[in-house]
Amino acid sequence: MKLLLEEGPITASEIGTRLGLSAAGVRRHLDALLDSGEAREASSVAVRHRGRGRPAKYFQITAKGRGRLGHAYDDLAGAAMRQLREVGGDAAITDFARRRVQAIVGSVTPAADHSAEGLETTADAIADAFTTAGFAASTRPVGNGVQICQHHCPVSHVAEEFPELCEAEQEAFAQLLGTHVQRLATIANGDCACTTHVPLVPPSGPT
Repeated sequence: MKLLLEEGPITASEIGTRLGLSAAGVRRHLDALLDSGEAREASSVAVRHRGRGRPAKYFQITAKGRGRLGHAYDDLAGAAMRQLREVGGDAAITDFARRRVQAIVGSVTPAADHSAEGLETTADAIADAFTTAGFAASTRPVGNGVQICQHHCPVSHVAEEFPELCEAEQEAFAQLLGTHVQRLATIANGDCACTTHVPLVPPSGPT
């Protein structure tokens, strides 16, 4: 389950290699997770076909599977957020969301420059801070950029109703990195991870 969370979408072969299990053993575990609705086959748009030949099947965790990992106090948090909006309006929600993110990344040093090395270092520090906060975050190089991937979100159910939580995260990332970042996917919208793209090549100005 943890491997599907942190590495998914992932193939059965990759799971077997990582865990040292036989193909039959992996299949039994996957079948159980598929039958319980805690895992599913990834859609074709979620993965890229690698190499030639018949494409392998990829699997990823579902919202039900994430639920097993804990969404403590979702109902209470949602009720508190609704009350906050009733009392203070949208501005109060936005302010709360920003304060929440700052509590997570407050120890992260902003990027000193726009060099690829500097941005990657700061992106790694952001991922480490979010992992400490329970988001199972990591970074990965993609083309001319790096992606910050949050494989778990303890507040995803609340964020479905209050997207300000996700927006505040993106805003904080941009401020710490000193560059524009793009949110490609969020767990709150049903994606397998919250993915933020950080370009390592600055956009070219007018010539």
